[in-house]
Amino acid sequence: MKKLKTLLIVAFAVATASVAHAADDLLIADFEGPDYGAWKATGEAFGSGPARGALAGQMQVEGFLGKGLVNTFRGGDDATGALSSTPFKIERRFVAFLIGGGHNEQKLALQLLVDGRVVRSATGPNDRSGGSEALAPDSWDVVDLAGQTASIRIVDEAKGGWGHLNVDHLRQTDTRPKGLQKNVERSIPVTARYLHLPIRNGAPKRVVTLMVDGKSVVRNDIELADGSADWWAPMDVSAWRGKTVTLRVDALPADSVALSAIEQGDGFKDEGSMYREPLRGQFHFSPKRGWNNDPNGMVFYNGEYHLFFQHNPYGWDWGNMHWGHAVSRDLIHWEELGDKLLPDDMGPMFSGSAVVDWKNTSGFGKDGKPPLVLIYTAAGNPTVQCIAYSTDGRKFTKFAGNPVLKEITGGNRDPKVMWHEASRKWVMVLYVERQKKHTIHFFNSPNLRDWSLTQIVEGDAPGKPYLFECPDFFELPVDGDPTRRKWVLLAANSAYAVGTFDGARFVPEQSNLAGQRGKGFYAPQTFSDIPGADGRRIQMGWFQTATKGMTFNQSMTVPLELRLLTTADGPRLTFTPVRELEALRAGSQRLGSLSLAPGAKNPLAKVQGELLEVRAVLKPGPATHIVFSIRGVPVVYDVKQQELVVAQHRAPAPLHDGTLDLIIYCDRTGLEVFASRGLCYVPMPVQPKPEDRSLSLEVQGGAVVFKNLEAHELQSAWTARKVMTPAGSVSPARPAFPANTASPTRP
Repeated sequence: MKKLKTLLIVAFAVATASVAHAADDLLIADFEGPDYGAWKATGEAFGSGPARGALAGQMQVEGFLGKGLVNTFRGGDDATGALSSTPFKIERRFVAFLIGGGHNEQKLALQLLVDGRVVRSATGPNDRSGGSEALAPDSWDVVDLAGQTASIRIVDEAKGGWGHLNVDHLRQTDTRPKGLQKNVERSIPVTARYLHLPIRNGAPKRVVTLMVDGKSVVRNDIELADGSADWWAPMDVSAWRGKTVTLRVDALPADSVALSAIEQGDGFKDEGSMYREPLRGQFHFSPKRGWNNDPNGMVFYNGEYHLFFQHNPYGWDWGNMHWGHAVSRDLIHWEELGDKLLPDDMGPMFSGSAVVDWKNTSGFGKDGKPPLVLIYTAAGNPTVQCIAYSTDGRKFTKFAGNPVLKEITGGNRDPKVMWHEASRKWVMVLYVERQKKHTIHFFNSPNLRDWSLTQIVEGDAPGKPYLFECPDFFELPVDGDPTRRKWVLLAANSAYAVGTFDGARFVPEQSNLAGQRGKGFYAPQTFSDIPGADGRRIQMGWFQTATKGMTFNQSMTVPLELRLLTTADGPRLTFTPVRELEALRAGSQRLGSLSLAPGAKNPLAKVQGELLEVRAVLKPGPATHIVFSIRGVPVVYDVKQQELVVAQHRAPAPLHDGTLDLIIYCDRTGLEVFASRGLCYVPMPVQPKPEDRSLSLEVQGGAVVFKNLEAHELQSAWTARKVMTPAGSVSPARPAFPANTASPTRP
């Protein structure tokens, strides 16, 4: 073998001896022109010429050289085709290139052909949700093909997620390219709870597989730091303490220290500064480390509110979807318990819901304990609905018979499940994208395992799509009257429909109604199984509060209590902050009733603070504007337009009997403003200047009569541990808004 290799090298040298400047690279293609030149394209995937970066609907494409590249995402992942070069002579030792996109060795490939045969092949790194569009260097050693005539073919026969390829800068070279080492491993005897992985925000994503006893346990796409780390992501390996685990990385630069830098520990790195970070919301939930988006599996169980959430524990941005888990006894103080649903062979763990199976219809209960059942989307190929269960709210087991609902289309996800007592069946509402339209599918089940379709609700009004992903479905009394009840079907942007439901079919009476009126609010869900005769329906949403430079990103809104209020246009949802938030008040200024004229002294000048709550009930009278400044962020009521203006964003806020009620919460990462008895809810992710702790109020155009005015400095929920209301009890505290006594004007 050694002799053969020597002969090949000699043959290569002879074949290239006649070429001047043998060390110079020979360009095969750089795709900088307006078209492919002499290359021939078939199918739709390649278009008429090179792409200039990302195409419509595609994530950012990075790592290519110059302005152009081959990108087969034209029209989306389902486009197919091939692109072939003209023949060329192999005159250098290596063929080097940049490649990225989807991973499919049979259907997505950059190929080198000799005499019509594929002699070398390469594909992209991504074969599941998440990942990156970055191109990375790769090469083929072609010393054994010296002097032969070859051609390049780029093939895209794949459809569905990551069904495309990115290729650029094909060249022949005698210098071994600085490529990547493949399937690099490190074995680690586990002696502590966590492995701390070095993360570099924006670095190429590597496929990192945790292996135990030679078997893959979980796989993630991680921005590993080849050098210095921006932060450290903890990987919980406590289940294998005393064993040796192996971390395998699909590709790493030869000089990378990513694997050797991994350390063990029983706590988080920099734990002492946790929750004190400059951009950490102080009464909005956010994860200790990594990214969060949708709230999931919200349920009251064993005396605790359980908040699960979409979590990327290994990145500052979206990806690697796990279900994170936190619990609270009062909706304010949260304890994070670690990730409970990890990506598996069925895919990443997308959104869903949770229920307590009080009657043990599923059979997962044990020793008289009703199981807590999680219902989630496994977003692989196919995308399916699955369940997991627990009898202690801490340890969860995925059902061996998963999936419980097979793929309907590739766009089916986010199951919301509830028990319908009248029909004694479980009900699931599921988002399904069907023929490029939004639909909500209704299913019934006797046991959470076997589901049958009962109805399909079209979510598209002409030109107005409103019911899409992350649906929620619940019943509420109208004006608090238990004899007058309506069902609410709510979408990710909090648009909703109101109607009736018999356990199998939902009949909308009014649709495409506006929910929240602000920005940065998405995918809200409500808690199931809250005890108590008052039937509270409590919601939390994803609060899109970007926190650049932090080791975490995004947060949740404050808990919101939902009600249905009669208006002149029919019943409408109201949003009010839960009364439990009042436990955070540290210092208060209660001014009661007063009259404020234009030019008057600021009545709130004595209130200074970082975390603030302001409440007012007022009659504008002849005034044109009521202007609050909350740490420099303007919150203005435009009397003539009857609009609330928060950081220049306008929302309708009708007066009721000439009166406006207003509540403002201010945290480090945003404001949440409530008006018009909750008909107007304006979340606003905005970061006040850290040095501005001021609070001011002025009126314009005429005097304003305040029936009540109060301001409160709040303490941090992360440091204040006093629980105002024991879990499950009903507080006698006053409602957040005046009693609903009449119908307001249209919101």
